[in-house]
Amino acid sequence: MKSIHHLIVSDPEILSGMPVFKGTRVPARTLFDYLEAGNSIDDFLDDFPTVKREQAVELLAIVRDNLLAENYESAA
Repeated sequence: MKSIHHLIVSDPEILSGMPVFKGTRVPARTLFDYLEAGNSIDDFLDDFPTVKREQAVELLAIVRDNLLAENYESAA
């Protein structure tokens, strides 16, 4: 499984330790909340310009890959 630690950090000094995109104060969960609400990645990036497109896309890719790998292992 791929790690997200180069993209996401959790620091008690930043939003009480909530996982945020590295170099920002934007919670990673916010990206998923936006997508769940039917918004696009572009909407998210427009509202949170400190997050780079590469960060958002890579986070989604890692989560997807880990989910698929986990499901595949469970089915085997």
